Amino acid sequence: MTAVFNVLAALLTIGFGLFGFLAPAWTAASLDLAPTDSNMGLSEMRASVGGLFVVTGVAVIWLNTPSAYAMLGIVYAGAALGRFVSVLLDNPPLAKAMTFGGIELVLAIWLIAANMNRSV
Repeated sequence: MTAVFNVLAALLTIGFGLFGFLAPAWTAASLDLAPTDSNMGLSEMRASVGGLFVVTGVAVIWLNTPSAYAMLGIVYAGAALGRFVSVLLDNPPLAKAMTFGGIELVLAIWLIAANMNRSV
């Protein structure tokens, strides 16, 4: 069962990344990010919200080790931490920030708890 949930979490990561990679303008709008007078923001969306997630998810599935899945959990823990610090300091739309942060936190807890003790 752990293996199934691990792969599902990695596929979800790839799915999240595909939005940023293939639809950066839509993703930016969903995250309340506004374009400026250049397209650098779209480039950043494709890179940091898109390609980074896609390649990370693919690599985790390819490596298929408990430590790879645990590291994906640590990545999500960092995202959740950043999100919750932002709630405290930046006053983002609370429902949206807590939803995204909650998803990141659940993925972090699952991936770390299910795989850390299994890591080699």
